[in-house]
Amino acid sequence: MKGRSSDKPGKKIIFLDRDGVINRFPGIGSYLTRLKDFRWIPGALSGLRKLNNAGFEVNVISNQGCISHKVITLKRLETLTRWMLKKVNKAGGSISGVYYCPHQTRDRCGCKKPGTLLFKKALRGRKLDLSKVFFIGDSKEDVEAAKHLGCRSLLVLSGRTQRRDLKKFEPKPDVVKKDLLEAARWITPKKS
Repeated sequence: MKGRSSDKPGKKIIFLDRDGVINRFPGIGSYLTRLKDFRWIPGALSGLRKLNNAGFEVNVISNQGCISHKVITLKRLETLTRWMLKKVNKAGGSISGVYYCPHQTRDRCGCKKPGTLLFKKALRGRKLDLSKVFFIGDSKEDVEAAKHLGCRSLLVLSGRTQRRDLKKFEPKPDVVKKDLLEAARWITPKKS
C-alpha cells in the first residue's frame, strides 16, 4: 500500500511493524486476511495515542507475503488497512503512513525486511538523525532491519518472539519491552 507521510519540519518519526506489535501475530505461515480475525494487542491503541501525543509521526512497515502467495488480494489488504486506520483515528491516534512488502523471500527484493527500501520511502529523503529513530518490531528481521537502517531497535514480546529466543538473536535488540504500550511509555517523556 502506498504510504503517506507528513512533511512537517522537526517531526519525530517512529516505525512500527504491524503483526505482533499492533495486532496479534497470526502465527508462522499464517496471515491476517479477514477483518473478523483482526485482534488488537491490549494497550496497542493507547500506545499509538501516547506516541502521537508526544509528537511522533508513526509509520507502519510490514512484510505481507500473503499477497504474492495469493492468500489475499492487494485490494483486500488495503481494505483491512483502511479499517485499521479508522479504528486508530477513532481511538485518538494516528498512523501517517503504511508501507507493505508484498514479496516472498525468494524474490530477493529490497523492501522485504530486513531490507530498508520501505523505510527509505517513508523518510522520502528527509534528513534525520536515524540514531534517534526507533523501529518497534517483534522479530529478528525487525531488529536486523533497524540495524541496517541505522536506527534503534525496540523488540516487543507481544508477537512471535519470547524472551528465551533473545539468546539466538544477532544482532541483539537495543531495547526489549513487553508490548507497544510499555514501549511507548519508555520512549515518551513522563508528561505525555
